[in-house]
Amino acid sequence: MGKLYVVPTPVGNLEDMTLRAIRVLKEADLILAEDTRTSGILLKHFEIKNSMQSHHKFNEHQTVEHIVSRIKAGETIALISDAGTPGISDPGFLVVRECVRNGIEVQCLPGATAFVPAIVSSGLPNERFCFEGFLPQKKGRMTRLNSLADETRTMIFYESPYRLLKTLTQFAEIFGKERPVSVCREISKLHEESVRGTLEEVIKHFTETEPRGEIVIVLGGKEEQKNNSKQ
Repeated sequence: MGKLYVVPTPVGNLEDMTLRAIRVLKEADLILAEDTRTSGILLKHFEIKNSMQSHHKFNEHQTVEHIVSRIKAGETIALISDAGTPGISDPGFLVVRECVRNGIEVQCLPGATAFVPAIVSSGLPNERFCFEGFLPQKKGRMTRLNSLADETRTMIFYESPYRLLKTLTQFAEIFGKERPVSVCREISKLHEESVRGTLEEVIKHFTETEPRGEIVIVLGGKEEQKNNSKQ
């Protein structure tokens, strides 16, 4: 029986690619890629010549059974997404789950994940946190936010620059405008930036400066707001 490798790819700087990741992608019988055009650029850069197959959120359910069959037949398959670790707000969970259910070995390589540098550099408590990923855009959005009103752990969200101000404004309404926050954008890229302060201060900043790039929001928990107000 073969094996499934879950392989993180850089979220920004190509130098964040690990030597092990390069080797696994070269040796695999097949690479599952979220977007073969995007991944093709990465593979070309590292001189990886291998077969690719599309595996994204629109075809995951249809391709999983076929992938499991190929691994059972002895093939080694590597799963990558456009950036970061597959399965973290990216396709990957379904194929990993089915491999586990079928007794197939799954190895996830350590590597790039956007929220880790964002929370570590935020200055907010990181010994306990909850990862919320992308919020629902419409249905269920306010229900999700209201359910977090009393959360004491640091919270992590992914967001589009086009929805950042709307999201921060909703945070201020639900969590209070004095809640501490760090907005990290363009992680590991040339123009990486972290904007820290209260929600009110950060909203003012991005009202005056148009947000760009991939965004990670790190929001202090309820207790952290109390501690912040005592300083």
